[in-house]
Amino acid sequence: MEKSIEITLIHINFTKLTGSSMTKILAFVGMPASGKSEASSVLRRKGITVINMGDVIREEVVRRGLEPTDANTGGVGTDLREKEGTDAVAIRCIPKIKDANEDFIGIDGVRSVAEVERFKEAFGDDFTLVSVDSPIELRFARVLARKRSDDMQDISALKIRDERELGWGMGEAMEIADIVVDNEGTLEEFREKIIGLLD
Repeated sequence: MEKSIEITLIHINFTKLTGSSMTKILAFVGMPASGKSEASSVLRRKGITVINMGDVIREEVVRRGLEPTDANTGGVGTDLREKEGTDAVAIRCIPKIKDANEDFIGIDGVRSVAEVERFKEAFGDDFTLVSVDSPIELRFARVLARKRSDDMQDISALKIRDERELGWGMGEAMEIADIVVDNEGTLEEFREKIIGLLD
C-alpha cells in the first residue's frame, strides 16, 4: 500500500474540478460490502452522477435472460472478462461516462488493474482511485442489512465472492489506489470522510 495516500492528507477541490472542461472521475474500489455503494450515495446526494460497474454486469445478466443471483452475476462477470478482456466492463462504462457529458462523475466498483489502466487511458490524471477498506465481519453485517437479490446468505459465501473478485485482480487494484478510506466506524463517520474528499 506504499502508493496510497491516507484520507486525512487528501482533499479534492470540488469547486475547482467542476470548473474544468474535462470530466473528473472519482472511482471506488473495495471488497464486497466494504462501503463503495454508500460512498457513491454520498456523491449522488451532492448531485454527482455515479456509474455503477456492477449495474453493467447486471444489465448483461438480464439481457441473457438469467435470474439476478450472486452466482449468475459473478458468472456473467467472469464470462465477460474471459471473452472480451479483463477491462471489458470498464470499456462498456466509458461511453456511459462520456455520454453523461458532466464535469464530475463517480464510478462504483472498479475490480482490476486492467480497468484502472483503461480508465486512466481514457481520462488521464482526471481519474482518481479511492480504496474503501473494511473487515469481513462488518462487511457481512452490511450484506445482511441491505437484502440485495444477488447477495450472499452466509459468511462462507461472502468469502467465496471475495476469492472470485480477488481472482479478477481486486487486491492489486486496491494496492495502487491514490487514496485509502477506512470504513470501520459509524456510517456518519464514513460519510464525512467521503464528503471530505470534495471539500
